[in-house]
Amino acid sequence: MLLLILLSNTAFFLYAGDYTRSDSYPDPSSVADSVTQFLMLALLDVRVYPLFAFLVGYGIVQTLTRRMAAGATRDEAAATIRSRNRWLFVFGFAHAALLLSTEVLAAYGLIGLVLCALFLRASERRLRAGILTGVGLLALVFAAAAAALALITVLDPAGEAVPLTQESGRFLLSGAAEENYLVSVLFRLPTWVVLLFINGFGVVLPTAILIGMWAARHRVLEEPERHRALIRRVAVIGTALGLAGALPGALKHVGVFDPAPYYGLSDTAMTLTAWTSGLAGGLGYVALFVLLSQLLTRRGRPPVVVTSVAALGKRSLSGYLSHSIVLVPVLSAWGLGLGAHLTSFTMALFALGLWLVTVVVAALMERSGRRGPFEVLLRRLSLRKRPRQMSGL
Repeated sequence: MLLLILLSNTAFFLYAGDYTRSDSYPDPSSVADSVTQFLMLALLDVRVYPLFAFLVGYGIVQTLTRRMAAGATRDEAAATIRSRNRWLFVFGFAHAALLLSTEVLAAYGLIGLVLCALFLRASERRLRAGILTGVGLLALVFAAAAAALALITVLDPAGEAVPLTQESGRFLLSGAAEENYLVSVLFRLPTWVVLLFINGFGVVLPTAILIGMWAARHRVLEEPERHRALIRRVAVIGTALGLAGALPGALKHVGVFDPAPYYGLSDTAMTLTAWTSGLAGGLGYVALFVLLSQLLTRRGRPPVVVTSVAALGKRSLSGYLSHSIVLVPVLSAWGLGLGAHLTSFTMALFALGLWLVTVVVAALMERSGRRGPFEVLLRRLSLRKRPRQMSGL
């Protein structure tokens, strides 16, 4: 999950490329760039954060269960979760102001506060109703967008394309092209606010969190053998739907699919199919990772690759923030400026290398019994006791 998020975020730092063909990725300079961009659009974009959101929802219920098992009342455990979500929002604001406008911690904290108030102690029926509502809305939008794209493709109606400019690349969202750090903050914070509104009031991430909460109630990840049929269905259907929704845009990007623009409607339809299928794709990846982990650990003791990646998973907040702490100053123009010299392919190699370093560090921390520093900080802040109000005054 952290590798996929890191790969997705690094695309915002290719600020020296030519964005004449697309506002998503710079024009490829090699076959390797074209392949990388196709894979990013088909497999990663708008699929990673629903995957992360599912795990956030799963973790909320796990936290509730652990706190109650440690002797806390249900109200005390819920208060800890509310405090944790508030601090996640604070972490996210600091993360955006200092480094990365596309961060999602604040969105997860905000969504968590709302959903926990509505669903944390809700009945199974109410939780399922919330999930079905979100999934139903996404299905309706996906069907409408797919039908519109199919109609445009078959009828080939007239209509001009929406012109692009070389200044329309993703790097504008991150402020990575600014040489002045303080000016880059002025780019990041407004972008963060817009993305916070989109993610917080959208349907994809809240629905993914609710599904994670439902899955945690039924211990789907802890007891995969009991849910093997469900996991297999989600792996196949979710991955297939996610791929189907993203393929039109990915194929158009590499020139294989070229529907009539129809005043930008075809591009809008492809964007909507990619976004609304992101939930299915993210859940499909979760199921695939579960099946893969079962396969790798079937013979008994997990191999070192699994235990090392799991060690980073236990320190996911520290890993996520550490990636930003390294990559943003190294890639941005106000820092070392390496982003100006990388292409899509070499940027992906950079992301892979950075992720591998954090895997090794996490494995060493696991061996020495050390927790992630940001996990420790968040836990201390969340569990900090408030002074009791004095009564009788």
